[in-house]
Amino acid sequence: MTPELTYFLKINVAIALFYAFYRLFFYKDTFFRWRRTALLCFFAISILYPLLNIQEWIKANEPMVAMADLYATIILPEQTIVMSPETNFNWQELLTLILEYVYWGVLLLLLLRFLIQLGSIIRLHFQCSKSNIQGTNIHLLKKESGPFSFFNWIFIYPPTHTESEISEIITHEKTHARQYHSADVLISEIISIACWFNPFIWLMKREVRSNLEYMADHQVLKTGHDSKSYQYHLLGLAHHKAAANLSNSFNVLPLKNRIKMMNKRRTKGIGRTKYLMFLPLAILLMIVSNIEVVARTTTKFAKEMIDEVFVQSTPSPAEVTIPQIQESETPKIAKPQQQKVAQQTEIAATKDTIPEDVVFEVVEQMPQFPGGQKAFMQFLGRNIKYPTVAHAKGTQGRVIVQFVVGKDGSISDIKAINNVDPYLDKEAERIISSMPKWIPGQQRGKTVRVKYTVPIMFRLSGPTAETKLTALTGNVSPSLPLEEVKKAVLSEVVVVGYAPTETSKEEPVADTIEKMPKFPGGEAALMQFLAKSIKYPTIAQKNKEQGKVILRMTVGKDGKISNINVQQSVSPHLDAEAIRVVSTMPEWEPGEDKGQPVNVEFTLPITFRLQ
Repeated sequence: MTPELTYFLKINVAIALFYAFYRLFFYKDTFFRWRRTALLCFFAISILYPLLNIQEWIKANEPMVAMADLYATIILPEQTIVMSPETNFNWQELLTLILEYVYWGVLLLLLLRFLIQLGSIIRLHFQCSKSNIQGTNIHLLKKESGPFSFFNWIFIYPPTHTESEISEIITHEKTHARQYHSADVLISEIISIACWFNPFIWLMKREVRSNLEYMADHQVLKTGHDSKSYQYHLLGLAHHKAAANLSNSFNVLPLKNRIKMMNKRRTKGIGRTKYLMFLPLAILLMIVSNIEVVARTTTKFAKEMIDEVFVQSTPSPAEVTIPQIQESETPKIAKPQQQKVAQQTEIAATKDTIPEDVVFEVVEQMPQFPGGQKAFMQFLGRNIKYPTVAHAKGTQGRVIVQFVVGKDGSISDIKAINNVDPYLDKEAERIISSMPKWIPGQQRGKTVRVKYTVPIMFRLSGPTAETKLTALTGNVSPSLPLEEVKKAVLSEVVVVGYAPTETSKEEPVADTIEKMPKFPGGEAALMQFLAKSIKYPTIAQKNKEQGKVILRMTVGKDGKISNINVQQSVSPHLDAEAIRVVSTMPEWEPGEDKGQPVNVEFTLPITFRLQ
């Protein structure tokens, strides 16, 4: 079974379970808004839960591993190796092909019907004359038909209605328009087209449309219209055919349920708590889905090992020999773990071929600039220049350049992937294109093509007008000479164009004072800011880099952050992300000593931890 088919079947299973859950718990209450939210959540969770990957968590928990083993042993079909004649006709493949054609054929017909219905509503919008009735823009139907709405378009045939009935219709349809009920109709319609063979999706679609009508009916009665006259009005319109099916029709059937719901006593507020019950069901679906994937992966791996052993241990009968084994020569029986490692090694050895055009993102041995990271940063520091036009405009920012290191070490496919400024982007791409050949990356002992990313920060700052290069990470003091800074091992290249200021006088910085500086809102607000702002670098996740980055910075008299340095480094990527986040902080409440604001050195630890 392909991953796409498995994903599709999981969606349909979830829809069936959610519909049963809805009928069991929500069907008879009067919390129409909560029901609408629940129905939309059912659709969203059904589509998303198969994509959520918690396999590592399952593998790390023994009870979950036991469940996966049980699933693989009992529920999954046993894999057997059979030798079948080539002349046998494969009925299974033929049946699968027929079902596939039937599915796509019906789907295309339903999609065509959907587009025709949508087109008919749009055509009515342009063909009908418009009028303002009771302060509402109305599309006047040219022939007798039931009233309906589609988003903000309301369609009525006024000659068949009294003033009171028109008021009820407008209130009803304006509720549909104001609360965007047509969006729910379209979502349920599209999902029912994709899952047309599942009867539960059609039942769910009916519940969506019925609940929308309950909401509009409730609003009509809430505005003061008489309940009985409104219900008689609905009964009188039962024989009217709607001009379009893909809409919110005023007289949508079944009317009996609508009238019963209007006359029903309102459900007590405590009943809302039951809507939280579907969360455990969603979590259970996600766990079962991942357990199933883990079980299938384990079974597939085991089958591959069995196939490998089967192929290697089944020579032709003419080649089979049974040597006599003396007691002293009896081989030792390997432990299961040793057998597994040996089998994995054999399997890996048979899969060494790597396609020529594959570009890796992470390999066993990453490509390297000649001389290493330090030489790479020195090369950038010597050759990069702050573009004059960008400097004059005051343009600054981080340019992230991506390129491919070929098998021969050549650089290709250079592009700036975040587009800060055309001049800064071009300069970053220019310096990368001028690099010498790299030492290529290797995978399984073979040279391969590898995608590589370098961040280059262009920043305007400082007291002088000349352009300099500085390091963004640790153990490099701002007071070091330029040549020493260039020699530092950088995690991110920062090109700084120093703009002129009124004074270059440096003020003392205190370490210990009476009142320490504080983030606006206190420590809790600081933690919230860091949690919202930090983005775990993708390459750091792939490399499984984690740890505590300790930054040291200066909080000025005016509360501004400056002189950010890394006191404890974890990795270049995590260091750069920590500095980026701290540099975007708002102004702090400055520290005070003897009642006067002062510059203060502040240490901030930021922990990166992989889930």
